[in-house]
Amino acid sequence: MRLHPIDADDPRAVRAALPAALDGIRPLALGFIPGPDDVVPDGTAAVVATSGSSGVPKRVILSADALQASASATASRIGDGQWMLALPAGYVAGLQVLVRSLLAGTDPTFVDGRLTPEAFVEATPQAAGDDLYVSLVPAQLATLIDAADADPAVVAALRAHRAILVGGQALSDSIRMRAMDLRVPLVHTYGSSETSGGCVYNGVPLDGVRVAQVDDELRISGPMLASGYLGDPALTDRIFMTDDQGERWYRTGDRGFILDGEVEVHGRLDNVIVSGGINISLDRVERIVRTVPGLEQAVVLGMPDERWGESSIIFATPASGDGRRMLDDARARVAAEIGKHARPVQLELGDDMPMLASGKPDRELLRRMIHDVPPPPDGDSGDTTPRSRPIIID
Repeated sequence: MRLHPIDADDPRAVRAALPAALDGIRPLALGFIPGPDDVVPDGTAAVVATSGSSGVPKRVILSADALQASASATASRIGDGQWMLALPAGYVAGLQVLVRSLLAGTDPTFVDGRLTPEAFVEATPQAAGDDLYVSLVPAQLATLIDAADADPAVVAALRAHRAILVGGQALSDSIRMRAMDLRVPLVHTYGSSETSGGCVYNGVPLDGVRVAQVDDELRISGPMLASGYLGDPALTDRIFMTDDQGERWYRTGDRGFILDGEVEVHGRLDNVIVSGGINISLDRVERIVRTVPGLEQAVVLGMPDERWGESSIIFATPASGDGRRMLDDARARVAAEIGKHARPVQLELGDDMPMLASGKPDRELLRRMIHDVPPPPDGDSGDTTPRSRPIIID
């Protein structure tokens, strides 16, 4: 089957094209222009280009059955009703909002442009009386929680929702606790484009989903798995495997554990640096750094180090605060929980964090800043470098 390109920046156009895509008539190419050799299997509904937050984007083939299985499992877990679309329709989380709405027989509320507290409040009452739902990334939630401290209307809009799904990246404990204090109905989701979106809610797999721990890696099985990667059969064979019982599994590449039936995710297996001959998980360092007031949305990446080989650096855009104090606090907390060898050596404070359209930090652009590499002319990382001021530990 041939793919049909559509403007993924126009959520209403994606919504209008979705019924034919789910019927298997016109599979959609979201986030890229398909080439003449880009042919997909029968039953494909969409091919989604991943955000490229940590490298080269991939094009994930999603069948109609997989998308609908995911949407149905979500409805079984949290109910269905009126959804607000606050994410790009070209990414799987935004696409699933449209699929869930279609299956529920409701029209989503669209937020045009960036989600601001004012836009969130304005969009929420349009569905008054129905069960309200929205899917956000942590950065969006943090903006709303910050605004809620001074605006009762934002608190009321947050509480009006039956469930607020939050996923796409790690959620800091401080934001989670502040949301709990405000009685915001958060549902923390875990999944990816390869699983048609979130498939583990608050640590518990959705119906039909199985999660296994093989060594330290999490693997997922279920009817919502992607068909594979467009134009890359070798990658498909490496990431999707079939066991001796004929069950198909997705190798997430995430480190995690299953304790008492609940899934705990501890970051990427490959997000590790070697400093002084010791392996350090940057995801673990980042989680600790984000407990420091003012660094709740910080990003931690590896950087070359003449003495140790590699070390870590913090990027953040705090509204206010003493950078030296925050760095000292972060280093002390990392040393206490991991060890002195894992302490970040530098803090970069900038006015803006480079972000992808999906709402995730643009880690690839930040890496290029570290290595002083100019961005590609047509890449996901854009062509600008945010201004920052370094705070360095000698």
